[in-house]
Amino acid sequence: MSATIITLISKIFKNTFGMVYARLNPVRYAKWIGVNMGANIHIYGNPYNMFGTEPWCITLGNNVHITRDVIFICHDGGTLLFRDSIPDLEITAPINVGSNVYIGVRSIILPGVKIGNNCIIAAGSVVSKEVKDNTVVGGVPAKFIKSIDDYKEGVKSRSLHLGHLTGKIKDKELRKFFNYKK
Repeated sequence: MSATIITLISKIFKNTFGMVYARLNPVRYAKWIGVNMGANIHIYGNPYNMFGTEPWCITLGNNVHITRDVIFICHDGGTLLFRDSIPDLEITAPINVGSNVYIGVRSIILPGVKIGNNCIIAAGSVVSKEVKDNTVVGGVPAKFIKSIDDYKEGVKSRSLHLGHLTGKIKDKELRKFFNYKK
């Protein structure tokens, strides 16, 4: 067998293994590809393409919740347009996420971003600059919405008081609460 075929088979195996591993154990997969992590990390959904081409440039603190379809981008691919005139042009920067952070569905975190501690990134946000500690941000580009304390007070008043339940028990109670019969 030629070296090219062996390389191709190896690449196919590694990609297939990676896709399966990412689905079976998202946190271990992220560690395997090089994401720097604290304790109590939660990744909801499949992280196979979540951490981009430089996962080792991403650092997650403790108690970080990353939801479905979030993307971390550590480089600016737009530089490729100028490589003919500036061959060594490269923009890559690490992403640092603090502790006690929730990143909402389909958010995009761009190169060089630092997200502080005790932060919420609203669903669909594009985070292009630093997020200060104790804040909620959202939008395109993400902007300050409110403090984490204001957010906490707001959700306390709207709580269904079922957050301590899990799985089928929580599902049963939610159906009962919303009077859903099926």
